Formats: sequence, C-alpha cells, structure tokens
Amino acid sequence: MIINFSIRNFYSIKDEVTLSFEATSSKDLEEYYVVDYPKELRLLKLGVIYGANASGKTTILKALSFLRNMVLNPFVSKVDKFNYTPFLFVEVISDKNSFFSIEFIQNQTKYLYQIEFNTDAIVSESLYFFKPNKALIFKRNTNIQKQLSEIEFGSKIKVSKESKVALTGNTLWNNTVLAGYLKTNFESKELQEVVSWFKDKLQPVIFPNSNLVADVSSMIEKGELSKAHVIDILRKADFGISDIVIEKTGVSKEFIYNNSIQSFSERTIKFQHLIDGIDYSLNYNDESAGTKRYYQFSGLLILLIKNRWIVSIDELETSLHPDLIKHFLLTFMVNSKESQLITTTHHRELLLEKDILRNDVIWFTDKKEDGSTDLFSLSEFNSSVIRNTSSVYNAYKIGKLGAVPDLIDYYVDLKNGKE
Repeated sequence: MIINFSIRNFYSIKDEVTLSFEATSSKDLEEYYVVDYPKELRLLKLGVIYGANASGKTTILKALSFLRNMVLNPFVSKVDKFNYTPFLFVEVISDKNSFFSIEFIQNQTKYLYQIEFNTDAIVSESLYFFKPNKALIFKRNTNIQKQLSEIEFGSKIKVSKESKVALTGNTLWNNTVLAGYLKTNFESKELQEVVSWFKDKLQPVIFPNSNLVADVSSMIEKGELSKAHVIDILRKADFGISDIVIEKTGVSKEFIYNNSIQSFSERTIKFQHLIDGIDYSLNYNDESAGTKRYYQFSGLLILLIKNRWIVSIDELETSLHPDLIKHFLLTFMVNSKESQLITTTHHRELLLEKDILRNDVIWFTDKKEDGSTDLFSLSEFNSSVIRNTSSVYNAYKIGKLGAVPDLIDYYVDLKNGKE
C-alpha cells in the first residue's frame, strides 16, 4: 500500500505536493477504511480527488504512472529522452529538475524511494527501508557531463564488487537503478521486493478512454476471473445480465498495453438478458456505454478483492449513473482487504454521503495564482471552515473549500472583435 506520494515540477505541479494515505485519528468506518500496520501505521484504502478542470487532478495519477514506467520500462539508449513537461508558467526556474518521492509497504516492510530527474537524465536516486529504523539500500548520483551513473550501497546491503560493476554498467544515465537491476544477473532481496511492488502491486492508470474488455474477457477464459462472480456483480448492479458468452473468432490482433505489444485473439462477446423467462442475447458492442464500462469494472473489482493492488481511475463517473458510482465504491470498501483505490471525479453529489465517506479520503486540487496545482485534504480544514454538522457538498458547491472553476458570465459578444 502507498503511504504517501510527493511530486514537484511535473506538468502543472510546481511546488511540492503530497497525497497521503495515513489515516487521521478518526475512528469513523474504521473497519472498512483503515488497514493497520506495525508501528501504529494506519493506512486508508481510498483516496478521492476533486477539482476544477485543468486544476491538476489527472496530473497526480499521471505522475504515479510515469514513475512506474521509469522503473519497469527503461530506455535502451543514452539519447532517449523522458516524454513529459516540467512546470512552464514561470520566467526563471530556480530548479529545472523534477522530483518524486513515494513511501509504501511491501511484505510488511516500509520503503522510501526518491528520484530527481529532468528530460535527459536521472540526476539522483535513493532507496531506503525501515527495519525498524531507516537504513540506506542504495544512493545514486549521475555525472551529467560524463553521462555516467555512480551507485553506493548502504552498509546493511551485501552486494559483490562484480555485481555492483554490472549494475552500474546497466544503469544508463537516463535509467533508474531499479530498471538497471532488471537487466542485471544478480540477486538482491530488497531490490527485487521493490521492483515487484511496482510491477505487481501498482497497476497502470485507468483513464476514461481505457478499454479493459480484452483483459477481463481473456482472464475469464483462462479461469483467472470467475465468470459467475462477474455476473453476480453485474446482477447486483441491476444490469439484468444472466450469462456472458465469449467466443474466439480466430482472428488475432496486436495492441499496445503498458508500453509493450500484446497479442489478442479477437472475440465475440455476448450478454444474455433474462426477460419474462426468455433469454435474449445481445452483442457487447450493442450494449450501453455504462454496461460496457461496468463489465470491465466488475472484473477490476474482483481483482481488487482477491489481490493487494493499487489502482488509479481517472474520472470514475464516466458513463456511470451516480448510484452506480456509490455502489462500486461500497463494493470495494466492504470486500477488499489491503487494496487501494485512487480516483478523480467531478461527481460532487458523492460528498452528500457523509455516512460512507471519511474526511481524510477526500482531496482537492486547486489552481493557484501562478497557474500551478495545490493539493489538500478535507481533513486539513478546521471547524471555522467546516464543522462535523456542516454539509461538505454545500461548502464545496459554493466555493468555500476552493477547487471549483471561477466562472464569470454567460454573455457572448459576437459583434465586436476581428476575424
């Protein structure tokens, strides 16, 4: 699980912001929201981010995805550049480098990974673990002029001289040490655990145009997902689906998933609807956008319940009825054990649900005067702004909490102005 994630100088984010999953002292819905770890560490399973368009909500998720790709999809050449834009709305930039810091739990051990970079290179990088005190695993600096990486291991980490030389050779100036480890033939328990966390726990971001139908259908065919469980989730969401029929057509296609080329055997997917005792079959493509979206999300829910995954969804409300959004979140909260869900949304009516949302899971992005992103939690507001008896929905709607667009008037003058 993620403890916290910090970002600086990345797209709309200029000054460092931190998304934290450490629970406050509140005991509200403790059973469903909070996972306890040693050393009194209490982590939240959910984070919901609100904010106006272009305020930086999606940037938070993009940063997490960018970091994952830096670890798992290294460059093969020194001349390759990172495809991102640092904060641009400033004439003089005191620090041109970008920065990520992420603290997380893997196999009951806390890790801290930090990386400083620009479009050309990884400038510095460090990894620590806590057993129980903070100890260095490795520290990396890059000689920018020579384009060479220098790696130093902590005193508690045993790495042979030959392995260190090989790792350094595989860590190009624009590759992370973790990516270099993936290309180096030596064993390291700590490095392997961290790489496995990025690969197996932290999942790719799901955007509004993401299509998971191939993944879900393939996993049903392979028995990795129970079709009966998917149908049950769809039934409870009132889609009236009694069966799912998946048939291969024999045609294979290639598509890009997670920056790699995947092969997919084209399938015909049909949903059966039981109406007045009669089964009617409907092609997947003829179903509504909401039905198709929730079929994909049904598979996702099962995987979140079965595994210890961290999943980010941008604009959760896409194609879904408001009641279905609430149903999806409740299904996740009640049934998952140690998975985390991070989502952005414009669905402010969810803020009316005080009986199902804790204040510390609600976050806001706001655009500051210089155009950069600010990130803050509802739990940071004191009682002078919002009380326990206050309506969070009303406070947000009228702009008391910020993170809403500053709209002017509706009048449009088409008579004046040049073509």
